[in-house]
Amino acid sequence: MLADIVTALSRFNIRDFIDILLVTFILYSLLLLIKGTKTYQMAIGLGIVGLLYLTTLWGNLIVSQSLIRNFIPWMIIAIIILFQGEIRIFLTQIGSRSFRKPFFLKSFTEKLENIFLAVDYLASKKIGALIAIEKEISLKSYADRGTKIDGDLTKDLLVSIFFPRSPLHDGAVVIRGNKISAAGCLLPLPASHKLGDDYLTRTRHLAAIGLSQETDAAVIVISEETGTISLATRGNMARRLDKAQLKDSLLNYLQKR
Repeated sequence: MLADIVTALSRFNIRDFIDILLVTFILYSLLLLIKGTKTYQMAIGLGIVGLLYLTTLWGNLIVSQSLIRNFIPWMIIAIIILFQGEIRIFLTQIGSRSFRKPFFLKSFTEKLENIFLAVDYLASKKIGALIAIEKEISLKSYADRGTKIDGDLTKDLLVSIFFPRSPLHDGAVVIRGNKISAAGCLLPLPASHKLGDDYLTRTRHLAAIGLSQETDAAVIVISEETGTISLATRGNMARRLDKAQLKDSLLNYLQKR
């Protein structure tokens, strides 16, 4: 064993280093993607199966090794089926990586107070609202489903869009950078969620969860029944937030890689 390690180290070169670095990046990105979701527990189970297989190799356990080896092709199919949503998001994130994030955050932060002022007003009047904020994965396909606005991100414009008599108040507003890209947008409903039976008829909250499962967007929801403020990210929803909590949660999420 020690001789094999010494031999491997003596043959180590830059290509091996790049190979290890690439595998580490992929595994780290996957762990960040599934952290805090039900997929995390599934990944732990798969990791245990992998460790068992390595144990059978080291111990030369022929029968156990053969059993696990025959199980691996079916496990690959199961991974594709169970993790199809996470795989889609992971590949989309890779394709959407860019250097625009520092500029996006700077321009968005300058307009951030306008969102909070609008949210405060809408919540105090119990006016329902759904505001989707683009992070790294583009929301263009969802913006295209609504009415193009391409207007400055201001309190008055947001309030006017969600005012009950507005023709666009039932849909979602999509914010890209420091602009309101579109309004009246339709968002996907989730295949599953943890909101409970009380939220079965709350379309805005379900749509917020659905979009946050499909993309890395942050989605603000205002309930027209109670006026409470919620924030959906990564398929999870933080409820009953005040202005300070919403600001901290939103900025922390958008700044996180």
